[in-house]
Amino acid sequence: MKNFLYALLSGVLLALAWPTYGIPLLLFFAFVPLLYAENKIRIKDVKYRKWKVFGLSYLSFIIWNLITTYWLYFSTPFGGIFAITVNSLLMSVVFLLFHMVAKRVNFKASSSFLISFWIAFEYLHLNWEFSWPWLNLGNGFSDFPHWIQWYEYTGAFGGTLWVLLANIAVLKMILLYKEYQEKTILYRGILKTGILILLPIGISYLLLWNYEESEKTIEALVLQPNVNPYTEKYNTNDARIGELLTRLAEENISAETSIVIAPETVFADGTVLSRFEDSEANFFSRQLVNKYPKMSFLSGISMYDRFSDPARVQGQSNQLGPNDWYDDYNSAFMISAKDSVHFYHKSKLVVGVENFPYQEVLRPVLGNVMIDLGGTVAMKTTQEKRATFDITSSEEVGPIICYESVYGDFVTGYVREGADFLAIITNDAWWGNTQGHKQHLSYARLRAIENRRSIARSANTGISAFINEKGEITSSLGYEKQGALRGEVTLNDRVTFYTQFGDYIARVSLFLALFIFLFAMVPWKRSRK
Repeated sequence: MKNFLYALLSGVLLALAWPTYGIPLLLFFAFVPLLYAENKIRIKDVKYRKWKVFGLSYLSFIIWNLITTYWLYFSTPFGGIFAITVNSLLMSVVFLLFHMVAKRVNFKASSSFLISFWIAFEYLHLNWEFSWPWLNLGNGFSDFPHWIQWYEYTGAFGGTLWVLLANIAVLKMILLYKEYQEKTILYRGILKTGILILLPIGISYLLLWNYEESEKTIEALVLQPNVNPYTEKYNTNDARIGELLTRLAEENISAETSIVIAPETVFADGTVLSRFEDSEANFFSRQLVNKYPKMSFLSGISMYDRFSDPARVQGQSNQLGPNDWYDDYNSAFMISAKDSVHFYHKSKLVVGVENFPYQEVLRPVLGNVMIDLGGTVAMKTTQEKRATFDITSSEEVGPIICYESVYGDFVTGYVREGADFLAIITNDAWWGNTQGHKQHLSYARLRAIENRRSIARSANTGISAFINEKGEITSSLGYEKQGALRGEVTLNDRVTFYTQFGDYIARVSLFLALFIFLFAMVPWKRSRK
């Protein structure tokens, strides 16, 4: 019964630590009750140890997942249940493998395996087709950017490492005190853990106080049309959307405005890629930039390209019939008065809603399960490299589309391509007025710190905002409000350590986890012969 309560406590602590309502300090202790329960089970000669560890860890992780990401249900009930249960299952498998390794090696080796293997798991969640990195531990500090200014060197994986090291330190203190019953162990343990927690925070404030943002700025205008995707968006044609965006822009634009930014897929009719020049999106955009020739217009749009040439078929192409295919795009475009149109096609897709993971294997078994997940039969088509749009000959913006903003190393691709600031275009209404859209905005602050790039964020039904290079939200337009937000964004061409080297902590962790696992398991296999 005690172990059950320990597991329950870990799940609650993890949930209470999470943004945007939580206390991130709890993350440094949240795993300790579950780790203590696992240690008790491991050292006792009891039956079904693996199943007990798996069950307790699943209890902890499903509580964490359920409380922090319950809002997925409002977008797609089946998809939400699937994501919560399967993500909890994957976390439990990670913990079970830690338990198996811990039985064969000492405390230091098992702790190193847990840390490196958990980071490797988070890295997998960033890069495989069932990607769901929403609960990566480093994201937990997104509402406290002043604590994590050093993310410009480590990225969010530095936060994950920080959390796990602190939990291991607390666990070690408890186990040693239980064994020796000496209060000096508690005093030393509290001191060491305090230093481990407070030193990075102190370094962060030192970086914050000494950081100087770029002095070069431009004025940006972000639009928030507040068109409900369930009742209005796909029943409102592009002409009416164009009129609404034009009105919002002209009511708020100034002579100094360099760029106007509209949200993801706000032009939702489905424009033929090769016929964009004839579209309503092009008509209204051109009309606006011709009236304000110093301004560029960036917006989201749904597009497709239909073709009959089998040589053009790729893994993401959709077939309508014999020699009849089409590519479906969630895209961004930008138009300037003196320049041709530029396109970027979203490349990090929402599982089930925009892509069918491993469809070559799963489609024959599951059929068109994407419909049940709240998506469509169509696969979205992506592009391999990030793209930037030229505002002028020396100013470039990285057009991040919605879910892409959750991926740290992915976003560095825009900066490496030359982006001086970042634009996030999104539509966060799918989850209703829940923590979903708040967390999504909060995670954008991490990307600002990692790359030292300011962000202009345009949400359809969500929270539009400006975020500076230090991850601070300087202004915002609230949920379910129609309007526009004008502000300055800095233009920075400095490349941070993290931008240059990406998720190096995760890559090292992959190697370390594999090494410890083989070290622990290979001798056991040999002893069985």
